[in-house]
Amino acid sequence: MKKILYFLIFACLPLALKAQVQAPQPSPSTTVQQVFGMTEFTLEYARPAARGRTVFGNLVPLDKKWRTGANANTKISFSDDIVFGGSEVKAGEYAIFSKPKANEWKVFLYAKTDNWGLPQEWDKEKVVATAVVPVSRVAHVENFEIRFANLTNSSAHLVIAWEETQVAIPIEVPTDKKVLASIEKSMAAEPTARDYYSAATYYFSEGKDMQQAKEWIDIAMKMQEQKPFWMLRQQSLIYAAAGDTKGAIKIAKESLEA
Repeated sequence: MKKILYFLIFACLPLALKAQVQAPQPSPSTTVQQVFGMTEFTLEYARPAARGRTVFGNLVPLDKKWRTGANANTKISFSDDIVFGGSEVKAGEYAIFSKPKANEWKVFLYAKTDNWGLPQEWDKEKVVATAVVPVSRVAHVENFEIRFANLTNSSAHLVIAWEETQVAIPIEVPTDKKVLASIEKSMAAEPTARDYYSAATYYFSEGKDMQQAKEWIDIAMKMQEQKPFWMLRQQSLIYAAAGDTKGAIKIAKESLEA
């Protein structure tokens, strides 16, 4: 009898070990990767749903610190030093916390990222940046959302939205500093036609020294055996911006012919 009992126990053991209920997460985890300018960003956060509940002022109390999401800390990392809501922040990984109010939010970057929810003890020394931003009203957002918007070469907004509430934190990245350093380094070495072309078009797009851009684009074109229409077009635009209308028209015709 004992042998039969042992046999039944061991026969059922693999089933007991394998029998695990699998179900979807109530607040699915999300990873967002974004590059703007020359800086890489990663967001990691969970997305709770409103599910008919009143969120702000009920599920999320007003004028109190909030984990800004669900589950583990909402985290942001970036590859360069940035300006977050007016505060300079070193490259690295940070937790995002907030303090929602009816008309404005405080959004914090916090140096410790391994909390589950809010830290048990809030350490002011770990707050590396605080952004105070106004609230805007939007169409209903069912699932909590963080995204990047209004991307340019040097800036963007980190948008946090849920229910009918949205805030946008301005972010600045050091694109200009990095590009100018790259141009200086290239010009001090043995610049190629591509280097001259890239430097010229960057100066043009950013509204810098147009005479310098004109000089660089001319060198780039002289180094080219074949002159593609799109390079000629850029050359004509730079000539026009530099005030050489006659030269711009001539090169624009060459671009059309090409």
